[in-house]
Amino acid sequence: MATTILKTEGLTKTFKGFKAVDGLNIEIQPQMVYGLLGPNGSGKTTTLGMLLGVIRPSEGSFSWFENGQKDENRKRIGALLETPNFYPYLTAVQNLEITAKIKDIPNPKGEIERVLKVVDLFDRKDTKFSTYSLGMKQRLAIGATLLGDPELLVLDEPTNGLDPQGIKDIRDLIIKIGKEGKTILIASHILDEIEKVCTHCAILRKGQLIKTGTIAQIIGNEDVQLIKAHAEDMDKLRSFVNSKNDYSIYRDNEDAFIISAAHGMKASDFNKHCFDNGIVLNQLSTFNETLEDQFLQIVKTS
Repeated sequence: MATTILKTEGLTKTFKGFKAVDGLNIEIQPQMVYGLLGPNGSGKTTTLGMLLGVIRPSEGSFSWFENGQKDENRKRIGALLETPNFYPYLTAVQNLEITAKIKDIPNPKGEIERVLKVVDLFDRKDTKFSTYSLGMKQRLAIGATLLGDPELLVLDEPTNGLDPQGIKDIRDLIIKIGKEGKTILIASHILDEIEKVCTHCAILRKGQLIKTGTIAQIIGNEDVQLIKAHAEDMDKLRSFVNSKNDYSIYRDNEDAFIISAAHGMKASDFNKHCFDNGIVLNQLSTFNETLEDQFLQIVKTS
């Protein structure tokens, strides 16, 4: 097995002078659940199109499985780029039989049963596709990508258009597949989705890579204690924090300071230090950064 699933170097796509993707450099290792996060128009789908051979790059390069851009690489990838497209009058099994034939999977019966169980549709395997809910249709589409046990799944906005229950079902399915050791590349504009299912993330904005790393690295919760604090005299609190090596103002919100404390320091320690210096806090709590907080901060300052 390759030690690197995907590496891009300066990957760029220009449409009539407009750079939809601009010099993208990312690297995906085995068993990562890697999210491409960005608002609509940030270049996520264009990136996936280039990686899957649908769109020709203008500049730069990419390599799958340390094997360049060879067509044979796509046999090791299961991809879902658009809305599920199955025959409505056929059953789940019949539709997957067609997919298996296209993928040239020999003796597909056992493989079809396996993926239907993975996506929790085995009990509805003989039901026509037209009777499925949107969530069930999407789960069947993910089942189709799993046929042949590819090394990598590529999913573009897999929860688009689904109701809350459908979103949860797809999210739980992706988490389950990831925990079983499958590498997954998922593009989404939904921050909560990326935060809950992914191990790593790349944030895109207007075609450019803004930040990349583990989810913990991006949201800044890896080796730091964040404290939310407010005092009657905020200027005095600011001066105190700025005078101490153990603390710094991580973010100045309108209603409070978000304070970064040295490793091992607790909110109770900060409260005592403030009190000992004549500062009485009227609000104090630990602060857990979310991907949404960090994303909005990154986009605002970039």
